[in-house]
Amino acid sequence: MNSRMKWNSKHKERLDQQRPTEPNSRLKDLPAYLTGGRALDLACGLGGNSFFLARLNYEVEAIDISDFAIHYIQEQVSRDNLTIHPKVCDLTELKNQHWCNQSFDLVVITYFLDHSLFPIVKTLVKQDGYFFMETFYQSPLDGNQGVSNQYKLQPKELLTEFSDWKVLLFEENEHEGRQTIFCQKP
Repeated sequence: MNSRMKWNSKHKERLDQQRPTEPNSRLKDLPAYLTGGRALDLACGLGGNSFFLARLNYEVEAIDISDFAIHYIQEQVSRDNLTIHPKVCDLTELKNQHWCNQSFDLVVITYFLDHSLFPIVKTLVKQDGYFFMETFYQSPLDGNQGVSNQYKLQPKELLTEFSDWKVLLFEENEHEGRQTIFCQKP
């Protein structure tokens, strides 16, 4: 099964179980910094973060490999009249993507890891703009969570990768096996 089919199946299952699409809880705790503008939600899934940001006056580019998820977001955008532009994109193939040459006030990535995106994110975020990321990391306490180590960060990796940015939030939760960063581009 290819990646698109896998994620289509996972997203359909989630909606079939009537599990709501919620924004990331740590992102929700940052409203003082989230003042609107242009946002890019990479690997957006069913759009929980995108919907949250659109309601905070962001114009959101929502990108995901799953055409099922993107179709779901398009339906919600039409119904709720939100400023979200959902697009299907395989983030492992970034040639000729319309958003790669744009700039954003905020870029968000949750529970997706492709190390080659870090230098791209650094060029996409405007000066004084923000980057939020949360995903799995190789915690000594988490077990494997059913996630291969190739899709997990190294300890303190985000802190190291964005050391030249102003780090406003960094957390490694060993028990949950997640790493979170919220930082501002100088």
